Amino acid sequence: MQTVSRPLFDVSVQTEVSAPPDRVYAVISDLGRSGEWSPECVGGSWTTGEPGTVGAVFRGENRRAVEVVAWAPVVRGTWFTESEVVAAEPGRTFAWSMRTRAGVRQDSVWAYDIAAAPGGGSVLTHRFRMGEATEGIRGITAGMDEAARERFFAEWGAKVAGDMRVTLGRIRQIVEGD
Repeated sequence: MQTVSRPLFDVSVQTEVSAPPDRVYAVISDLGRSGEWSPECVGGSWTTGEPGTVGAVFRGENRRAVEVVAWAPVVRGTWFTESEVVAAEPGRTFAWSMRTRAGVRQDSVWAYDIAAAPGGGSVLTHRFRMGEATEGIRGITAGMDEAARERFFAEWGAKVAGDMRVTLGRIRQIVEGD
């Protein structure tokens, strides 16, 4: 009998934006601007490849407050991540996969999907899916028993969903303000 495992995280939030899909895409595919909308990523730079294209690598600078899932051993303060663009279709989708310290893509993908909204504008969907635990999540949960891991995944999932809603609200303000 084959067992089917569910992803650790599978979160999706959406909003309507009063702008055409191409204009929305121009903003969300510019990861260097992430600090304008992300609660954690304060910016970063492209390190390899043509920025915003499949295969390009982005080094993000992040900051996390002490009170975020305060009981768990998550990174606090400033830390850096590396991600690789895995989908880049102007006006439609932009996605990136988190990489290990060795530069290997992980089963952790962040994405934006854009669709034309009936009556004008766009529907912007922000997705996050983590199938297998990433290098970072394995480190955080290594010393936890099953109950603590379940608590962590529930609290972390709620934190991620909240951050994604904030992100979409800020992107909508930026795009509509342009």
